[in-house]
Amino acid sequence: MSDSSGVERGFMMRTSQDLQSSTSMQSFYFQPMQGTTDPYFSPPFQILHNGMSTSQEIGSQVTKLTSPEQYFTLDSSPAASGFVAASDSPSVVSQFSGQSPFSMQGSKSFVSDPIHSSSDNHYGSPISASSVANEDIEQWHKLKELEILLLGPEADTSDSSNFCVTSGLHNQCSSYGQWNRNQMLEIIPRLDLKQLLVMCAEAVSESDTAMTAATMEELEKRVSVSGDPILRVGAYMLEGLRARLESSGSLIYRKLRCVEPTSSELMSYMSVLYQFCPYWKFAYESANVVIEEAIWNEPRVHIIDFQIAQGTQWTLLIERLKSRGGRLPCIRVTGVDDSQSAHARGGGLEVVGRRLAHVAESCGFQFEFHNAAMSGHEVVYENLRLRPGEAIAVNFPYVLHHMPDESVSVENHRDRLLRLVKRLSPKVVTLVEQESNTNTAPFLPRFREMFDYYLAMFESIDAGTSRDNKQRVSAEQHCVARDIVNMIACEGSERVERHELLGKWRMRLSMAGFHQLPLSPPVMEAVRSMLRQFSGNYRVEEQDGALYLWWLNRAMATSSAWR
Repeated sequence: MSDSSGVERGFMMRTSQDLQSSTSMQSFYFQPMQGTTDPYFSPPFQILHNGMSTSQEIGSQVTKLTSPEQYFTLDSSPAASGFVAASDSPSVVSQFSGQSPFSMQGSKSFVSDPIHSSSDNHYGSPISASSVANEDIEQWHKLKELEILLLGPEADTSDSSNFCVTSGLHNQCSSYGQWNRNQMLEIIPRLDLKQLLVMCAEAVSESDTAMTAATMEELEKRVSVSGDPILRVGAYMLEGLRARLESSGSLIYRKLRCVEPTSSELMSYMSVLYQFCPYWKFAYESANVVIEEAIWNEPRVHIIDFQIAQGTQWTLLIERLKSRGGRLPCIRVTGVDDSQSAHARGGGLEVVGRRLAHVAESCGFQFEFHNAAMSGHEVVYENLRLRPGEAIAVNFPYVLHHMPDESVSVENHRDRLLRLVKRLSPKVVTLVEQESNTNTAPFLPRFREMFDYYLAMFESIDAGTSRDNKQRVSAEQHCVARDIVNMIACEGSERVERHELLGKWRMRLSMAGFHQLPLSPPVMEAVRSMLRQFSGNYRVEEQDGALYLWWLNRAMATSSAWR
């Protein structure tokens, strides 16, 4: 067993020691990687006609069922063009496209061998369906129905009127349509990991104890926090499903946030992610250039940061302002705190204030720090201590999605906070957020979206470090896994990870009275320069006045400016 196994066991104990599931399963298993096993490889699905004697007859029979544009199997999805037309073959086989299973935007960094079907690959063994001599159309309907149930209505590109096209499953049809329980249990080992996770999520949401136990048992054989990105995502999503099943999501989330690890360890883990992937640097670089331009020639500047963390962003800005020359402004920073940042620092905001004051003094700036030790949704006008004549810049780095909105409470702190900031008449407001839709989405669509998003994130983390890096394992467990658990296991006010797409943020800011500011070429140049430190699979693009940070074909984060 590798050195990372002790870390994994620690995670299991912290998150699952109180979760004795009815299935009597452990939370995470260290799965040594199989030499020839490819978790992205989906099994071919064979449709056999026992009453036919020639391959030509088989081909013609299948051709009568549907056109190539309409034929899908369990492996097909909009991002994975998995159709192989019927031909002079003893079976009709759908081959996996070689892409990661993104439902909308396919990541391509882990490509499977599309003809990989050796006998030692247990993912590649064929599935034999029952005879379709007189029931071939019914069998095709079953396959199509199961695909839609697993991957959602977006997987259907044909006439959906003949099939159950709901993710609610009990809204318009029975949970598994025409598939009886024995058929479903038999097919579980042949599903790829995404299909299996979705089936497990569906079973948990429908309180199907037997199917939940069967899918979790199979998942435990495959997932590992030390494996490929898809296996790691699967491990954390499985933990989230267990927590949801046991109604213990908030307990696990609190443990992951506050109890473990120690402050010095958590600081180290955050630093690891900061070095391995560019998501925070993207936020800092893009926002700092925008703020620098907005406060140019202003003698007194007040920066209000709703997620100040360690204050690193303002150290970078102070040094940037110093390097440009000219008159140095008086700078006042108001830092809004949160419990996780305080735990990571090993102290309150005074730690940040002292650090920034030291940097400012060394650069020749007059500096003042204001401590606003409260969660962002608790901030009111009086907490900000405004002074006449200050040029105000407000910063929202990956924090607004934590504010509960109208779907959580009548207070709607998300929009209330935006209206409060508008009252300040700021010179600029910078917004950086994950480009993901998990706020008001129902559980199953949210689950699929999370799989796609975090698979891309874990792939991108792999590009910055070796697979067996123990720091990477710990950083993912303590800085990313908690978010995954929260989004799967918690609902209502306990679900604090509520991402929205830029289009929705644009609507909220416009309703609060803001208008979007165009980003200047130096903003793009600064981000592109920063990205040269990382994998070439990252890229930044400008679209509708905002910057999008991409990993391959997946938009991961956006940065925009408002006034």
